[in-house]
Amino acid sequence: MNGVDARASFGGGARMRALVACVVAAGALAGCGSDPLATYDLTAPRSGLSARPVRASLVVSAPEAVAPLDSDRIMVRAGAEGVTLLKGAQWSDRLPALVHSRLIQTFENGRSIRSVSRPGDRVAADFNLVSEIRRFEIDAQSRSAVVEISAKIVREQGGRVVAGRVFEASAPADVIEGPSAVAALDEAMGRALRDIAAWAAAPR
Repeated sequence: MNGVDARASFGGGARMRALVACVVAAGALAGCGSDPLATYDLTAPRSGLSARPVRASLVVSAPEAVAPLDSDRIMVRAGAEGVTLLKGAQWSDRLPALVHSRLIQTFENGRSIRSVSRPGDRVAADFNLVSEIRRFEIDAQSRSAVVEISAKIVREQGGRVVAGRVFEASAPADVIEGPSAVAALDEAMGRALRDIAAWAAAPR
């Protein structure tokens, strides 16, 4: 399922409105004369998830990410110009924290794992899912949203890696601004999270 191209529709205005968590004026920045940033959220997929439960418990660790992905800004890769920021927009939290929450919600929505928890929940688990966000950006040249996440399944007893895979997905981003760009990133992330959830739920 590597390199899956998420060429699906964004579901119209209702989906777009659901993606926009809120639009806030950043008081300190506004006081300095800067434009306020619109704040966006991401959504966990609810459909297309495996309904085949496995008798295993899973701890989902927060994804790792390097700067500038480890921030609340939305990345745009502009070819020779390198990486820039999507103008006038930000995530509602640091990107790794958002992806962490939506990944856990994806497992819960699919109900394919006996129990899913965070490391701080102090729940005994069979496996630990560790991951790294490698790409989560708008590619201005291809006009697409690109998501790449590396994931490993680690057996809690003994700490042995039992499986590893890199998940990639993309979605068209014809308009590189605010809601349209976020909708494309949300679509690409949703496909990647579906694939991760199905893969992690496979018997070990």
